[in-house]
This record gives sequence, structure tokens and C-alpha cells, in this order.
Amino acid sequence: MGLLDGKVALITGASRGIGKAIALKFAAEGADIAFTDLKVAPETVSELAQTGVRVKAWESNAASFEDTARVVDEITREFGRIDILVNNAGITKDGLMLRMEESQWDAVLTVNLKSAFNYIHAVSPVMMRQRCGSIIGMASVVGLHGNAGQANYAASKGGMIALHKSIAKELGPRGIRANCIAPGFIITDMTAALPEAVRNEWVKTIPLRRGGTPEDIAGVALFLASDLSAYVSGQVVNVCGGMAC
Repeated sequence: MGLLDGKVALITGASRGIGKAIALKFAAEGADIAFTDLKVAPETVSELAQTGVRVKAWESNAASFEDTARVVDEITREFGRIDILVNNAGITKDGLMLRMEESQWDAVLTVNLKSAFNYIHAVSPVMMRQRCGSIIGMASVVGLHGNAGQANYAASKGGMIALHKSIAKELGPRGIRANCIAPGFIITDMTAALPEAVRNEWVKTIPLRRGGTPEDIAGVALFLASDLSAYVSGQVVNVCGGMAC
């Protein structure tokens, strides 16, 4: 028996990185997987299918309100229900405030924060009819503490935290939980693009003296998605190796 047997999970931005790791972890615990991305990776679909669960991917723009509504409707008709929503889609366009262009700000807030609103808005009626559900937002430690050169990213992740805390209050009476995960320095394609010297300086600030992995995040997501956290809602779980303690 898996922790997520009989459940359907919807994960945004799951073709690679943290989203993919979460999808694989959920599938290994018995959840059927619906995932979205701007461009779906066929190898991710194949890898998930090998676990024996039902898998289907949608190419869509999470930042589009209309596209999101369409996708959620199709997923609901395809799978019959949605038990878990992971708002994982996100981008970075870093820059110091004095040099940041309006387009950098708008792009990050739209993809990172508006996409979460879009999916929560579309999934809420489904979960309310079921009178159960777990919504998980992928925030960041910089959403709690800020970071120079990432005002747009930090603002989007701070907004993600406030959004999910508010939803926990609104939908709690219907049996729906909402929480956030706040990763620290996680080794993904996104962070691999940073200069080695920058990555080494980040590691020096982490008490565990290593960057996290997507699998580290996936383990916490599994806890929040499963009945192990049945009385946990409105919380932010830092997964940062002690960096933000």
C-alpha cells in the first residue's frame, strides 16, 4: 500500500527538476499523475508510466487563466477527481532593482504567482465537491527573508506564501488543506547555470554544507500531500539544510 493510493495529483511545471522529482515520488506511492508544462518532456511521461500508475501530461501556459481552466476541466473529466495540487511552475529573471526592467518584474510575478492563483481558482470547486484536498505551493526561503538582486522572485514567493495561508483559512472548513514548501539552495538546472564561485559561496552559508536535491523537496511534498499531515494547514516548511534557521 502506498501513501497516495487512490489519489490524483496535479503538478505544474513537472517536466524536470523539482516538479519531476515530486511527480516520481507521488507515483511511487500510488498516485495517478496529471502534470503540465510549457513543453512536456516525453521522457518524463515514459519514466512516470513505468511506475504503473495512470499518467497524462498537458502542454499549457500556467500563467493563462483561460488555459488553466481548460486544462483543469480536462483533467477532471479524464481522472474523475483531483486530490492534490502542487503549484510548482516558476522562473527567475534576476537583477538589481535599479537595473530591473518592468518586463522582468511582470514575467516573474505572472509565472510564479498568478499561475498559482489560476490553478487554485480552477481546482477549488473540484476539491470543494470532494470535501477534501491538499494544495502545496512551492515558495522559497527568499520569500521569507528577501535576497539582493531577486526582488521580483522574492516578492512572488512571498506572495505565494500569503496566498496559500489565505486559502488554508478559506477552504479549511471544506476539508481542504494548503501549505507551502520553502526550498533553500537546491541543485537543479536553474542553479547549475550559476557560476561555480557563486554556488560555492551559497554552500558555505548552509549548516549541512551541501545544496539540497529535488528529492529532498519531494519527500516533504509527499508528507504534505498524504494523510500523514492531515492536521497540518497554513504552514511553511523550510527545506534548506538549516540555512534559514
